[in-house]
Amino acid sequence: MNLTPKQLKILQLIRDHRIARGYSPTMQELADELSVSKVTVFEHIEALIKKGALRREANKARSLSLCDDAIVPDESHPLQFPLVGKIAAGYPIEKFPQTDQLDLQDIFGPRLGQQAGTFALQVDGDSMKDEGILDGDYVIVERRDTARNGERVVALLPNGETTLKTFYKERDRIRLQPANPQFEPIIVKECKIQGAVIGVVRRY
Repeated sequence: MNLTPKQLKILQLIRDHRIARGYSPTMQELADELSVSKVTVFEHIEALIKKGALRREANKARSLSLCDDAIVPDESHPLQFPLVGKIAAGYPIEKFPQTDQLDLQDIFGPRLGQQAGTFALQVDGDSMKDEGILDGDYVIVERRDTARNGERVVALLPNGETTLKTFYKERDRIRLQPANPQFEPIIVKECKIQGAVIGVVRRY
């Protein structure tokens, strides 16, 4: 897609607003954020819809959402590190020369058949610690609005709060299961899936 810097920024703002609140910002909110007129924002929105980057539900407010194959620039930055070998966490192993690269884009970037982008969130709390997701970690999230049982998801609850839990669909309810016995499962009739976790990054 041939998008202008302003249009790319609008995509990012809409994505972030939907993740945080479950709905898209208004034209006025976008205009205020970008310090431009509401008319200018409307023109950009129409251009993004024509280019296939945005979609909008007819006659429904705050219904803008990113198309599956619209990749926001900050979702596609590759990171590479020299992969110099393996390190023993059990018995020592023989050191050997290695010239490969560890490319985080290969690990966390779009996978085969995946169209949507990825984003990161910093974890606040320890409700998922028994699955190795600790307070202060960064989870890498594949942006999508559906989930399978057993997937760790970013879910927007009916009360407007966002949580990281393991998703289970059970008959007429959804169970969002923590991985810490000190926390109770969250039981809701419905919730909005913002994405599924595909990796964890921790900095020491």
